[in-house]
Amino acid sequence: MIKQGIKPVVQGILGRASQLRRILPIREAQWAKFDLLRTLVRRDLESRYKGSVLGNLWPLLNQIAQLLIYTYVFSIVLQVKLSLKGLAVDNTLAFGLWLFAGLVPWTAFTGGLSQASSAVIAQPNLVKKVVFPLSLLPLVPVLSTFIESTFGLASLIVLFAIASKTIHTTLALLPLVWIPQLLFTAGLGYLAAAFTVFLRDIPQSLGVILNLWFYATPIIYPATQIPEPWRQWVIWLNPITAIVEIYRELILDGAVENWWPICILYLLSLMIFGLGYLVYNHLRKAFADVL
Repeated sequence: MIKQGIKPVVQGILGRASQLRRILPIREAQWAKFDLLRTLVRRDLESRYKGSVLGNLWPLLNQIAQLLIYTYVFSIVLQVKLSLKGLAVDNTLAFGLWLFAGLVPWTAFTGGLSQASSAVIAQPNLVKKVVFPLSLLPLVPVLSTFIESTFGLASLIVLFAIASKTIHTTLALLPLVWIPQLLFTAGLGYLAAAFTVFLRDIPQSLGVILNLWFYATPIIYPATQIPEPWRQWVIWLNPITAIVEIYRELILDGAVENWWPICILYLLSLMIFGLGYLVYNHLRKAFADVL
């Protein structure tokens, strides 16, 4: 029953985008690629937890488990206090909600990037097919993981609404941060997937890099705690910092204090995506020979 409840949601997310066909002036060949990508993402989501009782709820449960652990350590053991609009400073749930708002985009980013790094070497049969568009392979895990993260996002919004009795209208601006988030993840995914074909140590190296990246990003601590000489570097050179902060502002604060990080985020995301796509297309000619 759980999986039957999730499947229509996933199909709705993937199917709604196809309605743009009537509006956007895109060639039929490009729509064919989009339809193929949609099919691959749907199959990936359905096969990830095939045979399990809870199905696609497992990513949400993993996020909630992290939330409970960090909340216990920081709110109960270390007595960290955090102020959120509509919640008392001594409210244990305040830190948990604030932390969850950072974990949702981080989980989508790391999950998509890690799985995209092995997307090409995991499908040697597709790589050797001349007619298959190889540019879609790294996008499938990126989009699948992002869709899975929306369940955590929905839970966060509901929990905050119950705790604070408030739903901010800024939630309507969330797509503004989803676009650069997906572009940045897909760009790095293209780079990782292309290099993994020639250097199989990339996925393992990513695990180490992402662990360091996690603590270099203000997810479990506020950005204001970063020493002043380092703060601007962390904010401007780490796109995930901007993504996390914007999530928290839109969902928890109900206001965007500064629009400059969003502008820089779009610029960096477009650059990373363009670089990743160009490198991937340049190297993919040799994929079949290596595999």
